[in-house]
Amino acid sequence: MNSRIVIPNVAPEAYNALLSLEKYISSTSLTPVHKELIKIRASQINGCAYCINMHTADARKIGISEQRIYLISAWREADFYTEEEKAILALTEQVTLISNHVTDEVYQNAAQLFDEKYLAEIILAIITINAWNRLAITTGMRAI
Repeated sequence: MNSRIVIPNVAPEAYNALLSLEKYISSTSLTPVHKELIKIRASQINGCAYCINMHTADARKIGISEQRIYLISAWREADFYTEEEKAILALTEQVTLISNHVTDEVYQNAAQLFDEKYLAEIILAIITINAWNRLAITTGMRAI
């Protein structure tokens, strides 16, 4: 691949704004498991090898089992995700694939399981990882 733009060098203010959003996500009440499930699933959908590599390693560090990591893309057929995790994964898929819209069913299921603040944090975490995926893919960041 030919070399591509390095956003932090060319547009550091914009990059720092994205870092600030990531810092906010890190400070939320989202559990570490919920954060990593969101990051891995969105990255899988977007095909971001760089982010999948990073966040599966982070998931292992916080104790998510290999089996749970491997089966995130098939979570509907796996019986060991909680009701809350399934709601988060469903919302992550629909926000990531936004052109298909977020259905009332998926949104209301999540809204029934989480209070408004936690739901807002989930949505912002999904939006943030999608931004990182797009930056990594567009600029040619590679998993090492």
